[in-house]
Amino acid sequence: MAAWTAAARQAANLSRFSASKSVSSTKQGALLIQRRGLAGGSDHHGPPKVNFWQDPMSPSKWKEEHFVIVSLTGWGLTFYGAYKFFTKGKKEKKEEVHFFHV
Repeated sequence: MAAWTAAARQAANLSRFSASKSVSSTKQGALLIQRRGLAGGSDHHGPPKVNFWQDPMSPSKWKEEHFVIVSLTGWGLTFYGAYKFFTKGKKEKKEEVHFFHV
């Protein structure tokens, strides 16, 4: 299959180059062939990615953007929790105000 597609691509490139020599340069843009092939969004490599709430126990299956959001949220909660833990003993001194009745 791969050899057949490579041969088809080669033939298309050859026909494009031979045709572009005989056609003026203004019409050359109309003869361009898409070079990216299967590089679109439907060409998946590996297992399909899922939303993190569909399979929360296996981060390797998550979509990349979901992994980033969950990771950054986890780090944020870790730092916030550590800040709260280490600063909870330090209370601000409150100034006591006494009102005297005359």
